[in-house]
Amino acid sequence: MSATLTTAPVRGSRWRRIRPVLAICAVVGLVAAGAFAGWVVSLGPLPLTQAQQVSTSVIDRNGKLLRAYAMADGRWRLPVDGKTSVDPGYLKLLFAYEDKRFYEHHGVDPLALSRAALQLLTRGHIVSGGSTITMQLARLIEPRHQRSVYAKLRQMVRAVELERQLSKDQILDLYLAMAPFGGNLEGVRAASIAYFGKEPKRLSLAEAALLVALPQSPERRRLDRYPEAAHAARDRVLDRMVEDGVASKEDAAQARAAAVPKLRKQIPILAPHSSDQAIATIKDAPVIRLTLDATLQRNLEALGRDRAIALGPDVSVAIVVVDNETGDVLARVGSADYFDDRRAGQVDMTRAVRSPGSTLKPFIYGLAFEDGFVHPDSLIEDRPIRFGTYAPENFDMTFQGTVPIRKALQLSLNVPAIALLDRVGASRLSSRLKQAGTSLVLPKDEAPGLAMGLGGVGITLQDLAQLYSGLARLGATKPLREIMQTSDGRDTMRLMDQAAAWQVGNVLLGTPPPENGVHNRIAFKTGTSYGYRDAWSVGFDGRITVGVWVGRPDGAPVPGLVGRTAAAPILFDAFARTGKIPAPLPKPPRGVLVASNAKLPPPLRRFRPIGELVRSGNDQAPHIQFPLNGSRIDVEQSEGGRNATMPVKVAGGVLPLTVLVNGVSAGDIDSRRQRLIEPPGPGFARLTVIDATGATDTVVIRVQ
Repeated sequence: MSATLTTAPVRGSRWRRIRPVLAICAVVGLVAAGAFAGWVVSLGPLPLTQAQQVSTSVIDRNGKLLRAYAMADGRWRLPVDGKTSVDPGYLKLLFAYEDKRFYEHHGVDPLALSRAALQLLTRGHIVSGGSTITMQLARLIEPRHQRSVYAKLRQMVRAVELERQLSKDQILDLYLAMAPFGGNLEGVRAASIAYFGKEPKRLSLAEAALLVALPQSPERRRLDRYPEAAHAARDRVLDRMVEDGVASKEDAAQARAAAVPKLRKQIPILAPHSSDQAIATIKDAPVIRLTLDATLQRNLEALGRDRAIALGPDVSVAIVVVDNETGDVLARVGSADYFDDRRAGQVDMTRAVRSPGSTLKPFIYGLAFEDGFVHPDSLIEDRPIRFGTYAPENFDMTFQGTVPIRKALQLSLNVPAIALLDRVGASRLSSRLKQAGTSLVLPKDEAPGLAMGLGGVGITLQDLAQLYSGLARLGATKPLREIMQTSDGRDTMRLMDQAAAWQVGNVLLGTPPPENGVHNRIAFKTGTSYGYRDAWSVGFDGRITVGVWVGRPDGAPVPGLVGRTAAAPILFDAFARTGKIPAPLPKPPRGVLVASNAKLPPPLRRFRPIGELVRSGNDQAPHIQFPLNGSRIDVEQSEGGRNATMPVKVAGGVLPLTVLVNGVSAGDIDSRRQRLIEPPGPGFARLTVIDATGATDTVVIRVQ
């Protein structure tokens, strides 16, 4: 009892002494916690927006890098997707060396910090750091040049904030994009391209270990300045990986034997003209995807550069390749060398307006086929002729006499082309080409005239390629596309009827190829502008269309520069460098008349110029009385699903009279000067009647 009485006062007095101390500690703790919380708040929000800025990258249709642009301060920082664009072996080394529990901790790894402290105490030097990848990212976002407890504490706080705002994959991607690799290189992707000349998707063990080692001391281990230090650091990483069981001794020994790069490689600059145009069109986009194919682009840039060197010091070459089906630009070579000032390399000659020479002739013939007054096997005269004051001559100053239309186009004879244009109408040709999406440039205050058939108009190489791809698409052009978009709302535009387009392609397929070409594989046409200033060649198969321009960007003449010898060989080489056999052209559409001259209807056997249609006496030219021009015809289907017939009535003309529907023969008019025909499908249709003397009348109707 006495013991109890003596013990209680002692305990009470001890509690009275401890309680103030505890109270003081609690107050100090609360003050410290409040101060810490206030300090954390004073740090403000993380500057993530600035940290997430990257170099603008232009990639091809398959995601390959075409060109990258340095950031405003000159740094190269390319966006990285750790799951798809980085070698898993590199990530394995990175986690093993820097942050083994990256996916387990919440920004700070207490075990790693404890291990680092214990190693420092027992060994006297730092063996492994305690910073996590998230903490290193925090230091990159808010750089601190001095090491201190304060700086480390700040990193830890920021790391926790990062883990709360971003996912683990986002943190990893940001670190992979911002990690320093010496000089102005940031991120594993920029480093891999600059040091190894390749994307980091597939790295050797030696390359992966080197990329893990460099960010530890990027300036002291710069490969272009201190390769020995980088080599030693890489080997230390390999030794650690062997100790931790991440890499075998044999693989590590083989990796140590690999040399370390001592020079930086150039960041890719493919399709520079297309890339410049893309970033001027789409502002502030980190990644711009083009329709180009990087492999084809690289091959054709080399082709253009080699051919320009062979042609002369001032000559440049431009090439454009278009996918016929989609209208996508697969390659664009704007000049022979982007950095060659003498050749004006930074001028995109695929978009420059130049004289097209004879490359518009196929469209003259196409409209003539569409109108139905000639056929590829019709005969035409190639003799001296005058149109007012204009007297066209052939390139070789000779005349071939009577030749088939097919041969006239294949040999690019001038007189037959101008005679057909005179019949078709220069204004109609100009309107049709504009309707097909082409911008023609005429001399100031001049209207379309016959001279445009031989190059008296301005056009760009890309517009020519679009027109020729319309021939491959059987008469329907599609606006070219070079920048990928989520939706593609481009409408097709009418160039000419299907039958006429097929006939033009079939004729051009038989054009004699240059020495390096194979017959009947590519439908193509060449052209040479006045004064030997521009040499052209444009051709297509069933898959792609290729356009080639050769000349001096300043417009000066180049003696002897001819499309057939300068541009056509490049065209055929370009097709060869696609790595694919030329695809066959489309099959002839339904109703195309394929016949020799002897089996053609009499009016189609020989072309007659407008002057031969003048009548004497009481003869009258044919006139379509029904249907009227511009009328709308409602056609009902019969029980069998076929369209009902439609009468065509004609007055005048010399028998026999032949009816053509969209350039395809529909039979002869009977003695009552009428015929029942089956109208084509819904849409516009052109009806033409030709009499025995070649006189014609044409109406355009709308069938619905």
